[in-house]
Amino acid sequence: MTLHIPFDNSYARLPGYFYTRLKPTPVSAPRLIAFNEALAEELGITGTEDPRLGPVFAGNVLPEGADPLAQLYAGHQFGGFSPQLGDGRAHLLGEVVGRDGIRRDIQLKGSGPTPYSRRGDGRAWLGPVLREYVVSEAMHALGVPTSRALAAVRTGEDIYRERPLPGAILTRVAQSHIRVGTFQFFSSRGQYEDLQTLFDYTAARHYPGATSPDALLQQVCDRQAALVMQWMSFGFIHGVMNTDNCTLSGETIDYGPCAFMDSYDPGQVYSSIDRHGRYAYAAQADIIIWNMAQLATALVPLMPDADAAVERFTEIVHGMADTLRREWLTRFAAKIGISAPTPDDGALIGELLDLMHKGQADFTNTFRALADGGARDQFTDPTAFDAWETRWRARIEGEDDPQALMRRSNPAFIPRNHRIEQMISAAVEGDERAFHHMRGVLAHPFDDQPEAEELRRPPLPAEVVPATFCGT
Repeated sequence: MTLHIPFDNSYARLPGYFYTRLKPTPVSAPRLIAFNEALAEELGITGTEDPRLGPVFAGNVLPEGADPLAQLYAGHQFGGFSPQLGDGRAHLLGEVVGRDGIRRDIQLKGSGPTPYSRRGDGRAWLGPVLREYVVSEAMHALGVPTSRALAAVRTGEDIYRERPLPGAILTRVAQSHIRVGTFQFFSSRGQYEDLQTLFDYTAARHYPGATSPDALLQQVCDRQAALVMQWMSFGFIHGVMNTDNCTLSGETIDYGPCAFMDSYDPGQVYSSIDRHGRYAYAAQADIIIWNMAQLATALVPLMPDADAAVERFTEIVHGMADTLRREWLTRFAAKIGISAPTPDDGALIGELLDLMHKGQADFTNTFRALADGGARDQFTDPTAFDAWETRWRARIEGEDDPQALMRRSNPAFIPRNHRIEQMISAAVEGDERAFHHMRGVLAHPFDDQPEAEELRRPPLPAEVVPATFCGT
């Protein structure tokens, strides 16, 4: 049966200067590593028994209806503005409207150079492809809005970083790849007609009720606040919250130097390029406000009165702080079994986090153990936990079923850094079993899976991964 992808490519119908049309660069020996059958079904893709899946998702064979292009955008990277970025190693094959009625992009990553490659080779090596596949699918299973992985393919070619490494290509699916940086590109150049076109397209695609820039900004701010607090409730650190990695759809995108914390530390940084902690765990709430301020600035030219726009946009962006606090309280209260938190519960949560920091407690395992009565064992000084536990148990006495709520809110399994590194090392040597095992376990993160208990264990001192790296 021939593979069929029901493409309906709306972005390709925008003016040509929004992107560059070009085909992926073929590779020598594509071999399929993984294909996400459940996601393909959701997207309405048929004929997945086609033996050409490897060549298709390597970019060697273009399926009927594909209209490949590289998107153009700008962005603030670690606070500095780059007026032109764009897809330097990615090709948007096209879009599909899934069985759920949602339009999604299908994009190849690592599929060859584009005009926006900035002297790069346009390729990806195997490690970042497997990391993004595992982590993005784990995030989806956790209920976090995210891009997803449809396929991973080995290219049969080595690429050169510090040393020769096996090449690979990821097929990424997202509700769109429109970024804050896409708006910044046209706004910063004074291309206001194009900016209006982008606004109209984005509003129609993601926020059909948003008929004005301030309405769109408000909805994006709300969606981003909810997203970041979901990250933080699972101990996730994005690592590169640049405006070109901040989507208007409100999905997590770009799993480069990302990580889930082991022991709790609000100042935790994993990204090897984040030397000053700009994107540390606890800084993410402030950074998303900063990113939304950049979106607001880009939208000002679309408003009839610039002064009034600045006043209105400032009100919206500043209002994010309260939204973030509400989202934080709701999510962290659920993690300790409280379904309808009051402001006083914030202090109880804060005390636990402070104890976890001082006691070097594992973030994921401590919260999961609250439901099972074993959280005390997570602390280097368990007696420090006892007084808090007494107050906490008194607080949840009136809750209907706090254990069930905690088990729904606290995963047993996350993609731990040391296990990901071990998985990548094995795959580089040709052994993909750990990759397949991890993605199978992480598809059900809230379930007890005794046979996978090794994936719950925090790293031993020799296994700690102190830094993660971008996928380039």
